[in-house]
Amino acid sequence: MEFKAEKQKDVSIIHVYLTRATLAKAVKFKEFATDIINEGINKIIIDLTLCEYIDSTFLGALVSLLKKVNALGGDIRLVYNKEAPSLMFMITRMDKVFKIFSTLDEALISFGITPQKPKLEWK
Repeated sequence: MEFKAEKQKDVSIIHVYLTRATLAKAVKFKEFATDIINEGINKIIIDLTLCEYIDSTFLGALVSLLKKVNALGGDIRLVYNKEAPSLMFMITRMDKVFKIFSTLDEALISFGITPQKPKLEWK
């Protein structure tokens, strides 16, 4: 499983389980996210916390998705909690285009959602 989606209220959260987000996975990722957008979701958080590297192709997929969601009146937030921002985001100035948060909770709050804490059940 490379991508997983969950929903909190009207926001879809896409978790990316890749250490290297590259050309090899960009097309599958874009298709996965487009399916979610086609369901009528226009508020998306993309969780990239496991990614150590994001190449220009994967970044292009993110930009394409952002344009699609913006056309529907929505937005995409990224969760990317690296102490040193990705060189690719800085070189391309995409750190100015995307709203990037260091935690999922911060991204949820930016959409006006109080983060839900998982409930533990003892068996």
